[in-house]
Amino acid sequence: MDQTNDEPNVTYITFGGHVELQKYRFLYFVMTSGVYVLILCSNSTILCLIWIRKSLHQPMYVFIAALLLNSLLLSTNVYPKLLIDLLSDLQVTSYLACRIQALIYYSLCGSEFLLLAAMAYDRYVSICKPLRYHTVMRKRTVTALLVLAWLLPSCQLVPSLILGDGFKLCRYTLNGIFCNNAVTKLSCMTSAGPYIIYGVFLLVNTIFVPLAFILFTYCKILIISYRRGPDVRRRAVQTCAPHLLVLASFSCLCSYDVIVARLEVDLPKAARSVMTLQVVLYQPLFNPIIYGLKMKEIHKHLKRLFSRSRVCASVALIDN
Repeated sequence: MDQTNDEPNVTYITFGGHVELQKYRFLYFVMTSGVYVLILCSNSTILCLIWIRKSLHQPMYVFIAALLLNSLLLSTNVYPKLLIDLLSDLQVTSYLACRIQALIYYSLCGSEFLLLAAMAYDRYVSICKPLRYHTVMRKRTVTALLVLAWLLPSCQLVPSLILGDGFKLCRYTLNGIFCNNAVTKLSCMTSAGPYIIYGVFLLVNTIFVPLAFILFTYCKILIISYRRGPDVRRRAVQTCAPHLLVLASFSCLCSYDVIVARLEVDLPKAARSVMTLQVVLYQPLFNPIIYGLKMKEIHKHLKRLFSRSRVCASVALIDN
């Protein structure tokens, strides 16, 4: 689909990934909406808990809250439009809206890595330089790290909107169910050199540099905690293990996304659709589970919250 009579200057594209989903689209709608509600509830619960409890107003928990908020934003960028498309007979979007969705998607993915890097720095200062922790990790420092984590990827991705205006469209069907990096394959590129250089710059700046910093930081923590005895080692494992689990899972999911979105992988459309959804399916569910179960303070407050909820529910049933 190229243009409409009502809006002659707007270019539309269709989503080809929904073809094999049409037969069971109502089932997929129920499953997807259930997952989205679960993501909203699980992440929001821990977010509110950190907001309400003053004992959790510490840099480590602030970064965890920021990571959960990032997951909520990432999911909300994809799921509402996806749910509308599952109920629609024709899955279309404007080319500009598709590019903006892809920009937000990759901006938030980049923010995830930078937030994990900020958390690694926080743990490094806490474990390796405990006497300087409150001096280094002040409120101003935490705020600056959060602002940098959210602004840097988006600022680096804005030029892609300008760069994309220089290409004409050769195709109007996107091989997917939402807009990711596959949108660039719709363009007629006589020379992809500038785009490839720009893409490598983004990958290095928003993924490889933070990832190298995270790995270096945790190696330093491992070496220092090993030297300082079992108590420090135990504390390091308790606080760092959840962050490493989240990092490992998110890195794997991003690798799958790049393989499916950019490389010519011969997959059935249904399998391709599931793989492209992994980042916004598993990670937003995985984060609250990991931090809710593995972080001692958060787990303690969650247990109190649910026990109070059960008591209130029991009292309400008795009264009725």
